[in-house]
Amino acid sequence: MTMRYFKLSDDMSLQGRWLLGDPTDSQGQEVDDPWQFKAGCPVHVEARLKIPTYHPGSPLDYSLAGVGNTPIVHKRVASIFAELAPDDVQLLPIDVDGQSEPYCILVATQLIRCIDDNTSEEVRYWKPEDGRPEKVGKYRGVSGMRIDPTKVGGAKVFRTWGWTIALIVSEDIKNALERARVTGAKFEEVTGPSAISQEEREHNRKLLALRDQTDAAREAFWRTLGKLDEEAIIPIVVGGGWPARRQVWRVIHRAEARTLLVTDGLSDFFADRAEPSVGFGLELALETDEPLGDVETSWPLLLLERVGNELAEHESVREKVMAGFLSMEVAGQGMPEPLLTREGRAGVLLGMASSTLPGHFAMPAGEVRLVTVKVLMPVELAYLLDNGKQGRDELLRRFVEEGQEHLSRAWRKPVV
Repeated sequence: MTMRYFKLSDDMSLQGRWLLGDPTDSQGQEVDDPWQFKAGCPVHVEARLKIPTYHPGSPLDYSLAGVGNTPIVHKRVASIFAELAPDDVQLLPIDVDGQSEPYCILVATQLIRCIDDNTSEEVRYWKPEDGRPEKVGKYRGVSGMRIDPTKVGGAKVFRTWGWTIALIVSEDIKNALERARVTGAKFEEVTGPSAISQEEREHNRKLLALRDQTDAAREAFWRTLGKLDEEAIIPIVVGGGWPARRQVWRVIHRAEARTLLVTDGLSDFFADRAEPSVGFGLELALETDEPLGDVETSWPLLLLERVGNELAEHESVREKVMAGFLSMEVAGQGMPEPLLTREGRAGVLLGMASSTLPGHFAMPAGEVRLVTVKVLMPVELAYLLDNGKQGRDELLRRFVEEGQEHLSRAWRKPVV
């Protein structure tokens, strides 16, 4: 009888639960390599570690801590692993902030090459052109994972080679944890028939090929504009009306301490068609020379997100942008006070020409318009609304005259 295996995850859907940070030493300093605990091999720790609680809530028997996704288990969970899989785990006693109960870091010491590419829903590999030579040949993404049980041997707890994010346990361990009513643990089977049909898999492979081609072309263009951050910004909740139902933003560092934020997905192919296209045929670009600190929580990114969603949701708005200029207002929550109208909204002008940014760029499926987003001061927005096209043209002239062009700034004097 074929052994069944399950991916063990942290159940983030639990209400009122705690959230834990990365392991620290006795002085409160985070360990140098928080990812070592999920590498699929034994670790060496010189002193007892601590786990901070960065969001208080109900303690769980099984949790993933910090950016390293370090498995933290209550002593009673540790005893189950020690009894059923003593050769496959390392249990490191730790102190959890605010807890008198004993906890351990659970380290899976086995790394097994067993992911079945042909039956998994989707697998992606790092390629030489991705610019990460240390990752070439390893998995860049795995969805709907299926493993080949014949390659597991006698292991009951292990990490999957090339995709160590996944912690796999055997059926008897899953059953033991469920009998013990362990809190925080979630299981997903990775053996048995695939969750999708062959037709769906072929469709997904077409989408994957389109996505790789689209991403490569767009990234090549972004790199012509400045130094591109390697990591994209992706929201926790994705979807919406974007063509491929993925919302992505990229950060580009440019000369004179300028930061360029761009949407990276409005020119995606349409996921439901699985055929080449440039989606809405545009991407948005907002550039500033003001210091941003944490870009992900900055007002320019928040503004770009709101404008992007407006365009994704309204075809009439996209048509006007593609035809030329457009002013609009978006919600002002989280924006600097100088940008807010009396109604608490922020105004922008879309489509202003730039002497340092191209107006279009080429993709394999066609040409894409790069639309600048310039935030307006409230009096500038009122001036534009009162004077129409003539007022807009005058604003454009003054922005160029003062050397601002398309730059967005929250702390400046209005030009009117």
